[in-house]
Amino acid sequence: MATNKLQVAIYWGAACGGCDVAVLDTNEFILDLAAAADIRFWPIAVDGKYSDVEAMADGELDLALFNGAVRNSENEHVAKLLRKKSKVLVALGSCAHMGGIPGLANLATKEEILLTAYLANPSVEPGNQTIPQARTAIDGMTLEIPYFFKRVFRLADVVDVDYFLPGCPPAPVQIRNVLLAVVKGELPPRGSVVGASDRALCDDCPRTKSEKKLKAFHRPYEIVQDPTRCLLEQGILCMGPATRSGCGVRCPNSNQGCRGCYGPLPGVTDQGAKFLSALASIIDSKDPKEIDEILAGLPDFIGLAYRFGLPASTLQRSYR
Repeated sequence: MATNKLQVAIYWGAACGGCDVAVLDTNEFILDLAAAADIRFWPIAVDGKYSDVEAMADGELDLALFNGAVRNSENEHVAKLLRKKSKVLVALGSCAHMGGIPGLANLATKEEILLTAYLANPSVEPGNQTIPQARTAIDGMTLEIPYFFKRVFRLADVVDVDYFLPGCPPAPVQIRNVLLAVVKGELPPRGSVVGASDRALCDDCPRTKSEKKLKAFHRPYEIVQDPTRCLLEQGILCMGPATRSGCGVRCPNSNQGCRGCYGPLPGVTDQGAKFLSALASIIDSKDPKEIDEILAGLPDFIGLAYRFGLPASTLQRSYR
């Protein structure tokens, strides 16, 4: 294609669509992007087909933003296709970066998921219990749908990724900065986590910390919190000690604990284990029985500590 404009693609894999909305939330900057780049493929906004991408020369795209995890064969196909056609591939958002919310499905087996969705679901009509198959013969023809994998993968499990832009979704200002870096040719070394800091979220949080230890944990609605004090020191689970900053401290500033969507700090291989270590350091007891009672009050620890990163963790998935 004879043009001096950057060639860009954006794809939505196994995700909620929030990352696409975050791209739009760059507001009028999207017009600047349109002036500097041709958006060649973006299923929610541009009428491009897979065949159009397949017809491109290898490396024809300057940039591809892939948001969402890899849950099925279609996600995998497009991931490999965009990797082949793009000079720079960015894992956009928590799902592409670490597996994200869809990655919590790794706590169940493929068979359990299909059972819940298609056989044991209260909304299923009586007598209409059918599990979709990848290939089905209908009227002498074969209907094909994506193959459902046994587990959820992060993007880097499937293809080489140049940059990781974390967040659920990433802050629009961070998306803007990354796009500007591509336009200006000022990208950091490949493999970098961009749009985030190497510091912990706690370092940016304005709440005061006193190193107070705890006898109990609470859900936010169970106590009247002090809006100026550290949430974790009030017994409200907050992933700040185990999470990169860069989001603008959005959740704690809204009186909610950090959810961990910006991922682990540099050098941390398991964000959940890092958070568990932080919790252990603030429990006010040395009695094993009392410690067990305190820990029993943790609300859905796995759902919090591995909310965005189970496929990227040491655990990865259920092995039942």
